[in-house]
Amino acid sequence: MYLHIGRNQMLAERRIIGIFDLEITSQSKLTRAFLDRAQQEGTVLEVCDDLPKSFLVCDHPYHPQIVYLSELSTATLKSRAESRRLVE
Repeated sequence: MYLHIGRNQMLAERRIIGIFDLEITSQSKLTRAFLDRAQQEGTVLEVCDDLPKSFLVCDHPYHPQIVYLSELSTATLKSRAESRRLVE
């Protein structure tokens, strides 16, 4: 199954490690350090036209992980993932 995370970007659900609210988690020093390091390593991909509301951490065959910034809220992403499972 695939999850649409914005701007015509689809991710295989099996690759998603976690979905996080950017506003809440960015208050943590550890999360800010993680995102800063990912940015420096070039493993952050923005899939939004507006301000990002969430970020997804995904495994990747060529990197330890890739971080996707999405303008969709965590609630929207969760709802999309759950509705896809109900269709199966």
